[in-house]
Amino acid sequence: MEGEKKRAVVLVSGGVDSTTVLAIAKSQGYEMYSLSFSYGQRHAVELAAAEGVSKYFGAREHLVMNIALDKIGGSALTSPIDVPKCRPREHSADGIPITYVPARNTIFLSFALAWAEVLGARDIFIGVNALDYSGYPDCRPEFIEAFEKMANLATKAGVQGTTKITIQAPLQHMTKAEIITAGVSLGVDFGMTHSCYDPLPGGKPCGQCDSCILRAKGFYEAGIKDPAL
Repeated sequence: MEGEKKRAVVLVSGGVDSTTVLAIAKSQGYEMYSLSFSYGQRHAVELAAAEGVSKYFGAREHLVMNIALDKIGGSALTSPIDVPKCRPREHSADGIPITYVPARNTIFLSFALAWAEVLGARDIFIGVNALDYSGYPDCRPEFIEAFEKMANLATKAGVQGTTKITIQAPLQHMTKAEIITAGVSLGVDFGMTHSCYDPLPGGKPCGQCDSCILRAKGFYEAGIKDPAL
């Protein structure tokens, strides 16, 4: 209807990237519907962060879906497998690490697609990145392009031509430092975010997993103190 805000489903994990994407969507005038997942991951700290940043940026609704990916396993994030610690930075992009959750972004985007179709939203935002990342195959531009094509073949709205779904990945070609700088310029309080794969009791980040190391590198290169520490 004329005069209504354009709607977007935003995948939100509570980390640096997805929170920055949430800020970007808001800056572009979207009415945001944030989507998070309780998927059998090692901890719930990230879900609390996702709820906090969704409220902070005024998401119209924050939906948490329950998916028991721990029943499938195959990842240090969903199975009793040790999370790698203190891996040399030069090795962090070698192969696909054990923290990769099989088909996670495909599953998450599928849920986002279903919700977007119900909402009449044309855009789905995701914070994938192919520069400073852990080497996950479902963060690559090729995957995003392929999913967008599939989305417009697999939905009623796409087939009838009433709505073309676009997968927005605005951080795709940014370094972590560039993401952090962009987030700060958009009013992100990174003290609200959580990145650690294996937090200590009480939720404090371990400082040694790949995600903590990438986060520390990003803040260092951006010349900004991490407010979460």
